[in-house]
Amino acid sequence: MFRFAAPRPARRPSLTPMIDVVFLLLVFFMLAARFGHDVGLALAPGGSGGASYEGPPRLVEFDNAQLWLNGVETAPQALAGALAPLMPAADALIILRPRDGARVQDIAQVSALLQDAGFVRLVVLAP
Repeated sequence: MFRFAAPRPARRPSLTPMIDVVFLLLVFFMLAARFGHDVGLALAPGGSGGASYEGPPRLVEFDNAQLWLNGVETAPQALAGALAPLMPAADALIILRPRDGARVQDIAQVSALLQDAGFVRLVVLAP
């Protein structure tokens, strides 16, 4: 006849490994999450041939600290007001040209500033 060992009392499962896994998942998803919102630039492709340039020059140059309208330094708050008399129509083209030291964020800020003022047809020249 076989002699089996006396039954042991049931052990409660340890929750420590499960808590470790949940903590690691929490850290992973916090680090992988995208914070903030993305800003998109609504720019027409350069190859769209239907648009023509009319009226006085409207060249907005910028770097990471300053703005120039047709070569004259302009404050960001005054840019929309300075552009208004140069616009032959409400949907006239405005040319944006980054100078040395300009970042992509600067392009986004200048275009957002102009779009908030109602200027929607922007063309960005490559440096």
